[in-house]
Order: sequence, then C-alpha cells, then structure tokens
Amino acid sequence: MHPLHTDIPAPEQFTYPFCYEPHPLCLLAAKEVQRELQHITLTEGKMFGVLVVRAADGQTGFLAAYSGLLEGRNDWPYFVPPVYDAQQPDGHFKQEEQLISAMRDDGQREERRRRSQALQLWLFDQYRFLNAHGERKRLVDVWQDYHCSPRIRNKYPLPPGGTGDCCAPKLLQYAYLHGQKPLCMAEFWWGPSPRTDIRQHGRFYPACRGKCKPVLTWMLQGLKVEPNPEEQQQPPLDITIVYEDDAIIVVNKPSGMLSVPGRIGNNSVATILQQRFPHSLLAHRLDMLTSGLMVAAKNREVYRNLQQQFSNHTVRKRYVALLDGVPAQKKGTVSLPLLCDPINRPRQVVDYERGKEAVTDYEVVGSYIYLYPHTGRTHQLRMHCAHPDGLGCPIRGDELYGHPADRLYLHAERLEFVHPVTGEHVAFEQEADF
Repeated sequence: MHPLHTDIPAPEQFTYPFCYEPHPLCLLAAKEVQRELQHITLTEGKMFGVLVVRAADGQTGFLAAYSGLLEGRNDWPYFVPPVYDAQQPDGHFKQEEQLISAMRDDGQREERRRRSQALQLWLFDQYRFLNAHGERKRLVDVWQDYHCSPRIRNKYPLPPGGTGDCCAPKLLQYAYLHGQKPLCMAEFWWGPSPRTDIRQHGRFYPACRGKCKPVLTWMLQGLKVEPNPEEQQQPPLDITIVYEDDAIIVVNKPSGMLSVPGRIGNNSVATILQQRFPHSLLAHRLDMLTSGLMVAAKNREVYRNLQQQFSNHTVRKRYVALLDGVPAQKKGTVSLPLLCDPINRPRQVVDYERGKEAVTDYEVVGSYIYLYPHTGRTHQLRMHCAHPDGLGCPIRGDELYGHPADRLYLHAERLEFVHPVTGEHVAFEQEADF
C-alpha cells in the first residue's frame, strides 16, 4: 500500500466501476502511478488502475495494478500481484503449455485440442475471488451464476481467456486479502492507443463489461456502492415533429433520448410515436447521444418501403459535428471496417479481417464538419472521426472514444429519400442547436 498525504475526505460510497467520474483521491493516486511509470520503458499502451483503501490501522493509501502483463511480466514490485500467477516457468501451466506447443504432428491434433481445453479449465479453477463479506467463489461459478439465463449460459458457458487479470479484480482481491477497506477506484490508459481500439493517453475509463462485470458483481457484494448513473431517473425528453402526412412522420430527436426502449428506460422515440400514432414503426435508429432527424412509417407497407431504401443505401444523410482537433485534410473519405468488441459492448473496434465495411465522406466547413455516411454501422461516425487511421479527431463530447462534455456534438441534420406513396424525392433539414 502506498501512502496518500491529503485532507481530501473519502467518499461515502464505493465507485460504481462501469460508469463514474474519478474521485479526487483517485486522481491523486493516479498521478503517483504516472510518476512511477516514468521509470519504466513502455513499448505499448496499457490500462492501469488505482484503488484507494483504508488499512486496519486507519491509514489511507492506495494500491496500483495493470491489466494483464506489463512488458511481459507480472511481478513489478510497485503493483499488486495477479490473482493467480500463471507465468512461473516451473509451474504446471507453463510446463503443460510447452508440452502442448510441441505437439505439432497432424496425428496429435485431437490430443492437442483436448489437453488445451483441460489446461484452460485447470487455469480457471485457480482463480478464486473474494467479496467484501469474506466469501470466496471459483471463477467458473462466478461466471455461470452471473449468466443465469440458459440462453446466455449456453452461448457463453465459460469465461473468455484473461478474465480476472484486469486491474479491478486484482486490486480488490489484494485489498480483501490484506484486510483493507476499498474506498474508491479508477482506471486510466497510459501510452499509445492500440491499433484496433481507441484509447486516449491519460484518460480514465470504466471497467470492461464483458470480462469484468460478472466478476466485479460478485466482488463488490458487501460494499456500499454508488448507484448506476445510467439508471437514475432523468427528466423525460420529448421529440419535435418536423413533418407529417398520411404515410410518414419525420421527427427531431434530442441528444440523450433512446430511439427504442432499452435496459435503461422506456422513454424513447418509438414509444412516444406509438402513443401518438398507434401503428407507427421507426424506419431506422440514432445513437442515444446523437440528436437529429428520424423518419417513421404510419403503416407496415410504408415501413417496408423505407426499410428497403435504407437497405439499398439510397437514403442520403448528412450529419454535422464539432471535433476535438482539426483533420489533416479538409475533404475526403474514411473507410474502416468495424466490429463490435464482444467483451466491452457497445464499443466498436477496427477489424480488417472480420469487420463490416463502413464508409464515410466528410467535408470541413469552418469550425464544423459535415459527415455523409454510405453505410450505417454502429458508432460509425464516432469511430471514423476518432480512430488514428480515420480523422484522428474525436467528436466533441464522445465519452467512449474521446473526452466527455455536456453532450455529444453530433447531429443528423439532413435526410433525403423517395416518398413511399407519392414517389417524389423529399428532403428534410433541421439545424443543430450547437
């Protein structure tokens, strides 16, 4: 435990690790870790974490950790150790791993697969996680108890490799083992962004949901944890009807409203339209944080027509945004294939092998940028702006791929399509309020 010399009071509740603003104590601790990192030559970016704790003698300090291995090692003295050390050269895991690697003949393929699976199960069994009640549970049991739905459990019967090696589980496990009370926690990225993902040097990030949420849901039991900010009741937002006739409705959605009902609430464009037009159907969606124009059908036949136009990429859309930074070129095209990060939804990654084609034209006009997507992938515009192989300039307020602000400065400003009934080309515009 490293000392923290400060009069800053501790929070009354522990950090909700999947959506948080770093506590001032965590900010102080992170600065100490970053000073320590100046003495380590990093060849790649890495996620680091700090956990502020109170020791049994009442002293306040912090623990530090890194995700996975740091420069191929997991024994750096400044940081807490792994929950289980699989890197010992004379240990069972490394010895068996070497034997499996040596099995290269085609006739050994089935035996190699069997032994690899057995070794992975053995490794999972070495991870036994504590919670604040002092209870201990095997990783596989933690995973399967969290994924209690038979459908989900059949799809994900075992945790992915590396589960339990992220910062947060390491930190909490060490604190529990040494009788230290966790007070608050934060994780930050240090170093260059990985090639596929987008991570900003020095920026704080929530714990990943895929690997960490099942484990932390167990480990946080017994702590008084802050409520999930995403589930707090917010004043209901409303839509503005821009155009309506017997077939279609065009609306302006505010930033912060869902397109369709989700896990964090039912107030959405779809539900409001259903209340006013019982047979209405949304033809497409916008991200919750994106504002702008959307079109809905008043009956199923019109809906199918609009859906076909979106599928054929004949609907023309123009978005306007403010960026954190200035693109190198004033005009051009970004083409980066995107894939959902399965262990950290809803984040997207660039994947040239498995990703789906995503193409965006852009044009910088004054302090604004106009974006013309040819495809409609999740977070396409946000990724194309933020990724180093795209524009390298995140959209202002993009808390996933850039830096938080009062809102996401992205607005669907113009929508053009063929009217499903009249066959006329129609266009609608709604200026952004930023």
